[in-house]
Amino acid sequence: MASGRFITFEGGEGAGKSTQVKLLAQALAERGRDVVLTREPGGSTGAEEIRKLLVSGEPGRWDGVTEALLHYAARRDHLTRTVWPALSSGSWVVSDRFADSTMAYQGYGHALGREPIERLHAVTVGEFAPDLTLILDLPPKAGVARANARRDGEDRYERMDVTFHERLRDGFLDIAAREPNRCVVIDASGSVEAVHAAIMAEIAARFPA
Repeated sequence: MASGRFITFEGGEGAGKSTQVKLLAQALAERGRDVVLTREPGGSTGAEEIRKLLVSGEPGRWDGVTEALLHYAARRDHLTRTVWPALSSGSWVVSDRFADSTMAYQGYGHALGREPIERLHAVTVGEFAPDLTLILDLPPKAGVARANARRDGEDRYERMDVTFHERLRDGFLDIAAREPNRCVVIDASGSVEAVHAAIMAEIAARFPA
């Protein structure tokens, strides 16, 4: 259905996704691409309202099933109102998180398992998938320390225990191993410039001008 490209960024807390999505969007725009920069949960009016329920409040505010349902409700609105229209118009969409985050956070982090997330995904998203997913990898303790330094009020997940974040990292790495044609793991422990260079190398390899 899409004539544009859909590139997603994934990873644990504090991996630097927000910085890198902006750098990539800027680099693509400088090369003449029409770029839509977005995020999940969020990226549309309805999805941003749901985001408030997910990223703030106490860590135990929702159980894993409720979280997954909220994420997919937001995702469906994001897709229908932002992502799919942009792709159909030929834009490149760069998103800070997408469906892999739900699989990693709820499927692995909250230990719901892959099957219930896959069922939700089939109903909500179908066979649609990103053209490229960049997974920024960082040891959990380092990532959470970075995230806590932001003090942006959206810290519900950061405040979950370290074993949750360890399962989360394992989940992202397992997702990447299962889908190597779509996913690329990027070492996020280096400088902003080094991580951006690695990302741009992947973009050049996947989408030659």
